[in-house]
Amino acid sequence: MKKLYTIIIILLGFSVLPSCNYLDIIPDELPSEDDAFANRDMAKGFLYSCYGYIPNPRHATQSIDLYTSDEVITAFEHESFASFLKGDYTSVSPVISYWNSIFTGIRQCYIFLNRVDGVPDMDKETKQLYKAEATYLIAYYHYLLLRCYGPTIIVESYPDPFNSNPESYEARKPYDECVDWIASKFDEAVAMGLPEKFTGSDYGRATSTAARALKGRMLLYAASPLFNGGKSSEADTDDLSSYLASFVDKDGNTLMNTTYDAAKWKKAADALKSAIDYADAAGFRLYKETDLATDVPVPNNITERVLRMTIADRTTQEIIWPWCGKEDNYSLQNKSTPFDPNRDQSWNGVAPTMCMLEQFYTENGLPINEDPAYDYAKRYEYGNPPNTLHGTGTTMKLNMYREPRFYAWISYHNGNYEIKRNNTTEWLTQFRKNDNSGKQMRSTNFSPTGYLNKKGVHPNYAQGSGASGLVHYPWPVIRLGELYLDYAEALVETGDLATAKTYIDKIRNRAGLKGVGETWGSIGVTPDQAKMRQIVRQERAIELYLENQRFWDVRRWLLGKKYFNARPMGLNIEGTSDNDFFQVQDVGAPYVRKFLVPQHYLMPIPSQDMDRNPNVVQNPGY
Repeated sequence: MKKLYTIIIILLGFSVLPSCNYLDIIPDELPSEDDAFANRDMAKGFLYSCYGYIPNPRHATQSIDLYTSDEVITAFEHESFASFLKGDYTSVSPVISYWNSIFTGIRQCYIFLNRVDGVPDMDKETKQLYKAEATYLIAYYHYLLLRCYGPTIIVESYPDPFNSNPESYEARKPYDECVDWIASKFDEAVAMGLPEKFTGSDYGRATSTAARALKGRMLLYAASPLFNGGKSSEADTDDLSSYLASFVDKDGNTLMNTTYDAAKWKKAADALKSAIDYADAAGFRLYKETDLATDVPVPNNITERVLRMTIADRTTQEIIWPWCGKEDNYSLQNKSTPFDPNRDQSWNGVAPTMCMLEQFYTENGLPINEDPAYDYAKRYEYGNPPNTLHGTGTTMKLNMYREPRFYAWISYHNGNYEIKRNNTTEWLTQFRKNDNSGKQMRSTNFSPTGYLNKKGVHPNYAQGSGASGLVHYPWPVIRLGELYLDYAEALVETGDLATAKTYIDKIRNRAGLKGVGETWGSIGVTPDQAKMRQIVRQERAIELYLENQRFWDVRRWLLGKKYFNARPMGLNIEGTSDNDFFQVQDVGAPYVRKFLVPQHYLMPIPSQDMDRNPNVVQNPGY
């Protein structure tokens, strides 16, 4: 009887619907595979354990892509994730690596596929569904490897546990071959009968809608400059073509092509349109005003409330596939909430950068440097806002006349933070050194830029009530709003600008903004392809802010050095007066930022895993 490798994965789900029971399972350590498939309940537990190798995208310290772009800096630079901002990761010390755990997850899925037909008391339909889920997870795990490391090893069947000859171990496959194989695996899972969606206690399990959506996203990445020639004609992009030309396996086979293929954009667009049509038919839709619960009274502006609740409402119909793991006291919500000396869980430290703040549009839906009605030259001066809709008191002009997403997701000096505290639903945040959310004399739990994040913080979070005060909700792995922008980006590159505008406008209209044509037409601009590329990328930066996207977007667009090698800017948080505080400056140490070309475009394969498999070559630069 074969020994069963330990499968204990400590996973937590919600105590309220949707509960994601597959994350509640803590399988016992079993002496053998035979025991694991002795009956339907044991086999179901084994299937659920196959989900346990998915990296937690909302993990406070161990997520590779949550706090690790130029969107925010935090007061927690001592935590693991900060190494990716500082460039302090190597093959010897990869800091956060998914390489080994994901392959373990793939192995777990193949064990399940090999054994599930032998479960004695499980009907044929259930076995088929479970096999479809395991197949989906095999595709998804390979996709995660592809996104992190580029060309990967393709595991097509259960690895022989008795093969101890390293010379026969699998090598990495060319990137395009990996893409085709993963896409076919997603298709296979759909054909096997995955449902359109799961609800209730099964919410979060694999679905055919998610398979189509993730396949479309993967094809979008594959069409992007990093993986489609390794260079771009755009300004400020890095040219990796020469590095990729020398990126070969042990037999001299090229692992990433250096020839641009326009057909990849068409392939991505077709897959994304298919995914959108399928999601629409399955009942997925953008979150809207009628979805708002009556017990969420703030923000007062309805559009801003919709935007604040788009991902924070656990009943949202926009999320196509969620991560249902429960937050803890050191996750995004507590780390983003304003400091309160009378409370023990207000870490006050997730701070949007000046780069991110300037991405948001003006109230007219234009970039702040293109709107003639916006005084861009004087944006860093300060004064009194035109009204008290978003707060009261002197603030920077950068915070005035901005779009609804800015006010829904950004907390600034003398602006309102919607949260339950001291019998109120709004808290006026102030960030000068001695103010209520200022640094004061603390060495942590302060905003390094003089701003705080509000996105992902539920307005009904009862701060000060400990863990019981947190409002838990599923985290979006992929949602319909992203699919619209994915599709629009692919259409821009194929030249279908009119349809691209239609899908960008769906996002803009939900955010209270007019469409692309009307908005840019008001200043006499008819966007061409280059301008539309800029527009769709800026929409992504805004709409998908702090949703694990920009870490990958900047890389696939070959803009790493421009954005990730730049010093983060903020206000002078040591200032005690308005005149001193409202000074835009480099935030200084310890906020080192380093992006090396070419190595940081892909993650390093851990050297210990390289040592185990002599057929695997390392990524360029490591």
